[in-house]
Amino acid sequence: MEDLIGWPGRRGVTTITIAHVTFSLAYVAVVIQAQLASTDESIEEAAQDLGARPAKVFSVITLPLISPALVSGWLLAFTLSLDDLIIASFVSGPGSSTLPMVVFSKVQINALATLFVLVVAAGITAASLIASRAARRRARDENAAVDRAAG
Repeated sequence: MEDLIGWPGRRGVTTITIAHVTFSLAYVAVVIQAQLASTDESIEEAAQDLGARPAKVFSVITLPLISPALVSGWLLAFTLSLDDLIIASFVSGPGSSTLPMVVFSKVQINALATLFVLVVAAGITAASLIASRAARRRARDENAAVDRAAG
């Protein structure tokens, strides 16, 4: 068993992975469970009534409905995993380290934090531009429809 997971004699990447998956699984489960609770079950029941097998119902209906929760759960787990230096330092062995451990031990933490802030700011700016363009396009289409109806 010790050779399988590397615990406790030879701690390393396997134990870090097990610890982070165990830690993050609770958060991901809550996000996905909330999405499943708000999903309309009648859609899945209708597909099964029409002859779809359970695997087909899951892959064609359920999975696309919960995909935003899967993505947000992954992002949450990734962020928490990056942030959790304490778990990584407790379960890592000599010679193995994670990005947070390396960053914490280096002076370049300010440069990395600046890059993270710039990436997030660029994403927010891009999302804002896309949303404003869509709102202008929607308003233009509504005005054109009103003009056609009036004229």
